[in-house]
Amino acid sequence: MMITAPLLLAALLSPARAEEPSLPYTPALDPAAMDRTVDPCVDLYQYSCGGWRKRNPIPPDRTSISVYAKLDEENLAFLRGVLDQAAAAKKRGKVDTEIGDFYAACLDENGIEKRGLAPLQPDLDAIAAAKSAADLAPVVARLLIETGDPQMMFSASSAQDADDSESEIPEVDQGGLGLPDRDYYVKEDPKSVDIRAKYVAHVAQVFALLGETPQAARADADTVMRMETDLAKASQTVVERRDPYKLKNKMTLAQLSALAPNFDWTAFVAALGAPKFKILNVASPGFFKELDALLKSEPMTDWKAYLRFHLANAEAPNLTAAFVNENFDFYKRELRGAKTLAPRWKRCVQAVDMNLGEALGQAYVRKVFSPALKARTQDMVARIESVMADRIQGLDWMSAPTKLKALAKLRAVRNKIGYPDHWRDYSLVKIVRDDWDADVNAATAFESRRQLAKIGKPVDHQEWQMTPPTVDAYYDQQMNDINFPAGVLQPPLYDAKLDAAPNYGDTGGTVGHELTHAFDDEGSKYDAHGNLKDWWTKEDRAQFDARTKCVQDQFSSYIAVDSIPVNGELTLGENVADLGGEVLAYRAWKASIRGVYLKKIDGLTPDQRFFVGFAQWACTNATPEQRRDWALTDPHAPARYRINGVVVNMPEFAHAFSCPAGAPMTKPAGKECAVW
Repeated sequence: MMITAPLLLAALLSPARAEEPSLPYTPALDPAAMDRTVDPCVDLYQYSCGGWRKRNPIPPDRTSISVYAKLDEENLAFLRGVLDQAAAAKKRGKVDTEIGDFYAACLDENGIEKRGLAPLQPDLDAIAAAKSAADLAPVVARLLIETGDPQMMFSASSAQDADDSESEIPEVDQGGLGLPDRDYYVKEDPKSVDIRAKYVAHVAQVFALLGETPQAARADADTVMRMETDLAKASQTVVERRDPYKLKNKMTLAQLSALAPNFDWTAFVAALGAPKFKILNVASPGFFKELDALLKSEPMTDWKAYLRFHLANAEAPNLTAAFVNENFDFYKRELRGAKTLAPRWKRCVQAVDMNLGEALGQAYVRKVFSPALKARTQDMVARIESVMADRIQGLDWMSAPTKLKALAKLRAVRNKIGYPDHWRDYSLVKIVRDDWDADVNAATAFESRRQLAKIGKPVDHQEWQMTPPTVDAYYDQQMNDINFPAGVLQPPLYDAKLDAAPNYGDTGGTVGHELTHAFDDEGSKYDAHGNLKDWWTKEDRAQFDARTKCVQDQFSSYIAVDSIPVNGELTLGENVADLGGEVLAYRAWKASIRGVYLKKIDGLTPDQRFFVGFAQWACTNATPEQRRDWALTDPHAPARYRINGVVVNMPEFAHAFSCPAGAPMTKPAGKECAVW
């Protein structure tokens, strides 16, 4: 029997899946995840993760699987239950109505197929109506607001003033590329050349889906590739962008207009609806200079083709199955090695979290994040901060004046745990249950305008950049705060049922990691208030640079994948944070158990449990394609080196496992890298 669209949607939201959701339990230290045939003094990562890696092959719809990713998968299944309930309930509150209808609209694939290209038509018409380069400004503004995608030539939003972190100013930055990074366009190794060829084929296929003939589609694809290559060559590298001084280029709108006169910046700002301002930041002036040259040299037909592609490419995940599959085939299958498209429900849960995350987050934290868990996390943070204060005071390479400023910065760090104190209001997002693309555009436009509305206003220090269910954490240099969403404080990352050793090794190390970011090669350039300001003496900075150079050189000696080495410059901040975080966590844990006698558990001493707990957060499997992409773009080192590369610098590890001198997981005394 044929199932009609309403009946199909009802089946997808069946009561069979609307039962009370729950998260599965995995301990923070899982003995079954270990491979005890491996000597931890040779390879702690494999010793701790060998069993896990064997039992957890990469799911066909993913390009990697890790402890973090597996918890994210469990969170998605949990949130699916929350959304099934919200979508199916007859009596609903405001939040459940918002997230339930948004989710139901996403599941309505029949409705999406019937609308076809209709959702794109108004924007395609706007692109077609442009007659000159000057006419492109309001069109680009429109596309940026509706898609939020920096592929539309460049990005534009608000940002904290680098010199006054309490103020919000406009910022424009490089963008306009369909490949993940500018290096994909300039490297000449066989794999890079092959990826570019497949990208051109993908671009041509998108044009074909828009209705172009094969010949026209291929010609337009070649045009897009040529234009993007020129923009890529003018873009800053990922390493250059680690220097915040290179990203601070404040100017007036008149000065930006002089830098790039072929783009109507006044019309662009007006179309954005941005508040009045006197100054803005141009993060990558060289990029905008090249963009201006292309606006002058490239005919309008080429720019229209460029914008048509990027519009369709950005909207592809929200369009018909043909667009969804083409987007998956290139970006996930070819570029990163996934085998199958994720099921629709999973993509829809992710879409709700991305677009209405603080509405969905309210339902999440009510069920999984208790006040007691928040209090325990806050206690761990306080202990680690206390240890860091002691470490700073005891540094033999830092002078007293710089120590005072470092301690002031440490005391100023804001700790945000679990979820925001004030939830975001999505009342202005018009959500209808039967028009998915309209819902996504409404949510994206709401967020774009919310960000632009910050211009000229004081900074809101209560705001979060991650949603509560997110399995991740971060440090914000200008906010000077560490942020731990409720999603990252669940087992197996934080486990209230277990002893403190693995919890400090895992979550404690992550707390220390984020705290250390305030003092890594990048974060150390910001003062206690989050302003870009040099607060070091010249001698202290030289000592700091020498110590971080040790870390950079060590990680540059590792191979990421094939013959591609780890980029020690790109990963420096994360590597310094990994090392500093674990040193802090170890000392905080030791202080917390002082005077307490602890026995072996599962054949592991307390110190061994600390280090295995640390290592098990990083258990990972990834496709070669994904590892290659990470090697080129990710500021994190590969998982194995984030563990082994840390403990090799910690004599406490060698002592815990009685490692002999010269073992791979040790260094000669005095040769360890040590920063904080």
